[in-house]
Amino acid sequence: MESVLFQPVQIGKLTLRNRIVLAPMTRARAGANRLPNRLMAEYYAQRSSAGLLVTEATAISEEANGWVNSPGIYTDAMIDGWKLTTSAVHAKGSRIFLQLWHTGRASHSSFHSGKLPVAPSRIKINEPEVHTPTGKQPYEIPRALESSEIPRVVDDYRRAAARAKQAGFDGVEIHAANGYLIDQFLQSKTNHRTDEYGGSIENRYRFLRDIVEAVTSVWHANRVGVHLAPNGMYNDMGSPDFREQFTYAAGELDRFGLAFLHIVDGLAFGFHQLGEAMTLAEFRQVFRGPLIGNCGYTKETAEEAITQGHADLISFGRPFISNPDLVERFEHGWPLAEAAPMSDWSSPGAKGYTDFPAYALEGAAVLTI
Repeated sequence: MESVLFQPVQIGKLTLRNRIVLAPMTRARAGANRLPNRLMAEYYAQRSSAGLLVTEATAISEEANGWVNSPGIYTDAMIDGWKLTTSAVHAKGSRIFLQLWHTGRASHSSFHSGKLPVAPSRIKINEPEVHTPTGKQPYEIPRALESSEIPRVVDDYRRAAARAKQAGFDGVEIHAANGYLIDQFLQSKTNHRTDEYGGSIENRYRFLRDIVEAVTSVWHANRVGVHLAPNGMYNDMGSPDFREQFTYAAGELDRFGLAFLHIVDGLAFGFHQLGEAMTLAEFRQVFRGPLIGNCGYTKETAEEAITQGHADLISFGRPFISNPDLVERFEHGWPLAEAAPMSDWSSPGAKGYTDFPAYALEGAAVLTI
């Protein structure tokens, strides 16, 4: 019997040829100018046997930057750079969404000509250091966004979404996970505001709601996804009321008719341990659209999640790094390549990025992707 992973699936009006998703992973190959390039296009094309690809996190504005050599989507040159990737992926018959990103407090003043990074509240990340253009630096206390500034940031998301459409993407994913700006607004640990964007669960959701409304003014809602990480501790996250907050947010997001909700439900990226981990089954109760599970899945656990009805698709991150043909390896039962060393994940150039071969059967030619 054919694995459920290889069955087509509908998200909005898009029919995907399988239920395997390339998870967004920051690979830092855009250079200091943050321009998407031919090397990046090759990387995504190599992995385009996935039914859906979600790009690495992509800064919506200069203010949003907080990672060395990551790409942006806020200039015409960046639009042109991303066209290389969208054209390459479409030529392989797959679909690709751009992930929209603002790092918030997970940034540093050296990214912003000496100006402090912004956040919902003046609460710094309680971790030793951040990688910056000038080397490792201590985290700083961010500047709290004024209420009057929030519409500007929301509009940055709208403009980035419009540029993504110009660049030829099939849709966009709003990055509201892993301790970046939207997640910082959602969680009580990092949001101590007293205006309409803080305090209650409903108010903390407001920033994400405003962004979804802005982005869906550019794209139909069935071309927009949202990424959440209810169990995560990355970037010093985790709030005692996480279950109430994320259940509410997912229920409210269901009203939009989104393409999907992408949930980091796995614990391989770190777990805050502030209660029982949230599961896809819980999100299924409040969100009627397609669900993507993420983090630490194997082929077997992915099949189980879909067969049990908890997820519609599963995204894979680290296995895709050293297995550009991960879909084919799953389909034919071929062994996975040895994992790439972490030192290569964000290093410059092709090494550890596009130099992994597809699987070759003994005595047969190497498969082309």
